[in-house]
Amino acid sequence: MADLHTSVVEKTITVGSAIQVSPKVRRITAPNAGPMTGPGTNTFLIGDDDVTVLDPGPAIDSHIDAIIEACDGKLNKIVVTHTHADHSPAAKLLKEKTGAQLFGSLLADDAHQDKSFVPDVTLTHLQQIPSDEYQLSALHTPGHVGNHFCFYLADDRMVFTGDHIMQGATVVIIPPSGDMADYIASLKLLLEYDIELLAPAHGHLMASAHEVVQQIIDHRLSREVKVITGLKRSPDSSLDTLMREVYADVDERLYRIAKLSLWAHLLKLEKEGRARKHAEQHWLYDDELWLYTGD
Repeated sequence: MADLHTSVVEKTITVGSAIQVSPKVRRITAPNAGPMTGPGTNTFLIGDDDVTVLDPGPAIDSHIDAIIEACDGKLNKIVVTHTHADHSPAAKLLKEKTGAQLFGSLLADDAHQDKSFVPDVTLTHLQQIPSDEYQLSALHTPGHVGNHFCFYLADDRMVFTGDHIMQGATVVIIPPSGDMADYIASLKLLLEYDIELLAPAHGHLMASAHEVVQQIIDHRLSREVKVITGLKRSPDSSLDTLMREVYADVDERLYRIAKLSLWAHLLKLEKEGRARKHAEQHWLYDDELWLYTGD
């Protein structure tokens, strides 16, 4: 939604062929550009002789062929940040063609999951992806969804952010698996690492990583202040009522998506004891009413 991140390292994205973005990393961008994917899903190839493919993307034949060609018979591992349809479906087909081992985490189906993805190794927080060529570790970063992982490449001081951070837009938090409290905590986790570059699944590489992460945290917390202000102003606030106040700076055509993040803000405040529902209807029908209960 808002264009937050301006600290980009590059000016263009090359679609359809691998380009070098750091000493250890190449990138191929899938041809699936759109409103929710930006210029397309970025697939990253880590290493030269022992290649790990990160987020192989959608099951598009030309994209899969480009990955296989770029790996030149050296693909050994495939890791996914999460199992949405623009990130993981190519993994199954790549494994069938190359025998590469799959690393990832599953989530109970919420109608948005890639059911074809079955990991050989289920990721855990701080798990190392084995290689003698580079140091790649998995960081559990729930928020966008509960099974989201970022990956820290210590060699290049880079974090592959998947949909945890996207260049040029805020991330949609999708309850119930998505959780705003988890999201902010996961952002703060990244501040503990020696990171210079952020490599998102959608958009350009970003430098000054800590500044970008802190900017996102500040943006989310400032949005939360607007939610609290709206709740204080109206003792019986529906989501649609709050939308017009909290997201007054957002195009109304994006309200359907923004409502998910608004709901996530309210659920965070409820978890913290600062807000509560007093009408137990479904949010989709605009009759779930919320009260502010204090800090």
